[in-house]
Amino acid sequence: MTKTQAKQLVVCVENDGYAVSLEKRKIYVALRDAAADKHDMLRIVDESGEDYLYPKAFFRSIALPQAVRRAVLAA
Repeated sequence: MTKTQAKQLVVCVENDGYAVSLEKRKIYVALRDAAADKHDMLRIVDESGEDYLYPKAFFRSIALPQAVRRAVLAA
């Protein structure tokens, strides 16, 4: 698995209790974490630049064209 394949792009649809850490309608990188997945959580690289666990219900997966995906991940 390549480094970019281990990352999923998601959009934030809810941020109750995390307004400082998450912005609604913003695209975030979700890192694969099997333990978090078992608890309905996602490991998200948030506004601090660090990765933390957030409820999976706060996000929706998105699919982007490959060129756009590469640009988002490079930003």
